[in-house]
Amino acid sequence: MGMKDRRLESRYLCADMVRVDWVHGENEFRTAEGVLEDICSPGACVQMEQAIPLGAAIMLTIGGSDFTGSVCYCVLKDFGYFVGIRFAEDDSWNRDRANPQHLFNPQVLAGR
Repeated sequence: MGMKDRRLESRYLCADMVRVDWVHGENEFRTAEGVLEDICSPGACVQMEQAIPLGAAIMLTIGGSDFTGSVCYCVLKDFGYFVGIRFAEDDSWNRDRANPQHLFNPQVLAGR
């Protein structure tokens, strides 16, 4: 799926605390809390206090549901790192699997 296609997905803004686990280096596992910024079927963005390397295998835990994937971007902004996660093809997000508390669809505001 190209970047253009991905943007056609409904992206929901969030503000939930989530758990992030990733593989660092050869076989070191790390865990941290993050803030779920937005989520859609193919991926999510999490604000973290530390950078996570591009391509790292990653697991995002929202409530009691786990989503696996890989890091597709990591950008330093004002208050931390924004880490983009592309979910594995067979592990896409939907509201039935995990429904973050502060879910908001900006398209509603735009009148779409």
